Amino acid sequence: MMEQISDWFWNQDYWLPPGVSWEDMEKVEGPWRPLPRDLFISLPIALGFIMLRYVFERSVALPLSKAFGVKDRVCLKVTPAPNLEAFYTKNSRQPAQNEIASLVKQSSLTHRQVETWFRNRRNQDRPSNSKKFCEASWRFVFYLVAFTTGLASLINTPWFWEQRECWKGYPQQPVQDVHYWYYMLELGFYWSLLLCVSVDTKRKDFKEQIIHHFATIFLLSFSYCSNYIRVGTLVMLLHDSSDILLESGKMFNYAEWKKTCDPLFVLFAVVFLFTRLVVFPSKIIYTTLVLSMEEYEPFMGYYFFNVLLMVLQVLHIYWAYLILKMVYKFLFFGKLDKDERSDVESEPEEEEKEDHSSWRKRNVVLDSSLAMLNSSCVLNNLTQQKAGTTRRLPKAR
Repeated sequence: MMEQISDWFWNQDYWLPPGVSWEDMEKVEGPWRPLPRDLFISLPIALGFIMLRYVFERSVALPLSKAFGVKDRVCLKVTPAPNLEAFYTKNSRQPAQNEIASLVKQSSLTHRQVETWFRNRRNQDRPSNSKKFCEASWRFVFYLVAFTTGLASLINTPWFWEQRECWKGYPQQPVQDVHYWYYMLELGFYWSLLLCVSVDTKRKDFKEQIIHHFATIFLLSFSYCSNYIRVGTLVMLLHDSSDILLESGKMFNYAEWKKTCDPLFVLFAVVFLFTRLVVFPSKIIYTTLVLSMEEYEPFMGYYFFNVLLMVLQVLHIYWAYLILKMVYKFLFFGKLDKDERSDVESEPEEEEKEDHSSWRKRNVVLDSSLAMLNSSCVLNNLTQQKAGTTRRLPKAR
């Protein structure tokens, strides 16, 4: 059964153009031949990245966060409440009003105290700025090294300047050593991101990030097996170019270096919108959809590869929408109020802000009431003084 499934899955009609077999791929001359079994090396590379990240965050990133002046928010500890803790862990982190009323009956706390308990409990689970700084610095270092290495290995290749060169002699194209390791390291890195997704900071686009990681892994794996390596290296280089600016901007944002963070964000927005909405569809998708047909006939892998590219493009449009919202706030309000992709755990902080705003409103009302009371007291004093004067006038006469 397993052999039949393997034969069906690795059917050459799915992965290779018509008239090309796996035996033909093994005859490719060069230092490396793209074979499916090579992908297994990405798994130990992913585990190596996870261990390297653990060491980097504690020995380099954490001291760097202190040097940058990253401050963690002080969270109030909640009083032990077994009923509330059980509801928090099993049911919901943000109970509805009717659920809060039920919890009030089960405990000796008031309605307001239960709400405060849940807000403080959520704040305890929020990732600290130091943790988010360490995550961003790790990704920044990888993207910087990957982009620099990828650019150095591709700038002298013919397909970097002319995309038609991606398909000359396809699929029997030799793979250079540097491009082989470039592929395996990128694939291992995205495997490590997917394996660590449960412990990393969860953001509002968490589901989109999961889709992005899966699409990238499938894209890299399939493109390697089908020898789409030339166009695949261009896709990786294009994505790494803007990710460097994104992660560096996050680092300065967590350190509250606003004068550095804001210009970096503007630069990131320009690079992202240009590379993902202009270059990616006009150069990458166009060459895979149209120019590739000059060398071979369509096959199943052709459609699958382009569908994955389309999924990435849809994600690019979604993120571009979020970025443009932030650009709008920056241009018309003069500052970046918050990240549209902010972590999910920041919602309790927003609740506190609402509480503070309502508290300020009450203060305004109280101040106005005091002012009215004060003015009325002044009027009363003037009235009393006038009455006393009129009473004294007849005596003076």
